[in-house]
Amino acid sequence: MIYQICTQTDPGLVRENNEDAVAFDAATRLCILADGMGGYNAGEVASGMAVAFIKSEMGRWLSHAGRHATAREVRRALEICVENANHSIFNAASSNPQYAGMGTTLVVGVFQENRLTLGHIGDSRCYRLRGQELQRITKDHSLLQEQLDAGLITPEQALTSLNRNLVTRALGVEDTVLVEVNEYRVEAGDIYLMCSDGLSDMVTDPGIAAILKGAGTLEHKAKQLIVEANEAGGRDNISVLLACAKEDAAKRGLLSRMLGK
Repeated sequence: MIYQICTQTDPGLVRENNEDAVAFDAATRLCILADGMGGYNAGEVASGMAVAFIKSEMGRWLSHAGRHATAREVRRALEICVENANHSIFNAASSNPQYAGMGTTLVVGVFQENRLTLGHIGDSRCYRLRGQELQRITKDHSLLQEQLDAGLITPEQALTSLNRNLVTRALGVEDTVLVEVNEYRVEAGDIYLMCSDGLSDMVTDPGIAAILKGAGTLEHKAKQLIVEANEAGGRDNISVLLACAKEDAAKRGLLSRMLGK
């Protein structure tokens, strides 16, 4: 499987600074997105630390382990890396009064051939477009999601709830954190979208799906998602990461020749 990956980030129309951070490592197919929180510039410090730490440490491990590391090994390495990133951010917040209480959401994924190992904390999301169907494959760690799960509010009420941005898990806020990790089978043609709530709060799932299913390059689609979020109000920072899986044409051609097709 061949993966094309691109990112876009924008401060939006209301915020002066951008507390999101997003990055990927093409060599190891490691993708990371974080949405920071905290007073002054602490939010962007937390998200920047998370992305830089995980890209460096997890990227180094993947480079040594190779693409043939088992799913179990990748999962464990990811859990350890996130735990270490949490300690780093928590210690920085504890030792610097201006960073007190800072934290960040996190979505981190590792693509290996036809498998995605995906971890997340908070309400930044990952969606998958397969064929004509868009599916959210992460569940928010938020008060709003807990109210929905308990049947206390309806999806329609959730759209205008005052609890939209209250997360129940964040990286760096406490000395320990639980990252939710799941594995998914990747099929050729899949498009994966990681995003901060600056996109998902502004653009509906059908709106996101329409852009991902539309014409144009992956980079064009990423830019269009930012445009749509800003046209809807741009009330928060907006970050997106798109990853598209394609079958290796060279291997497909070799297999066809071997089968005489």
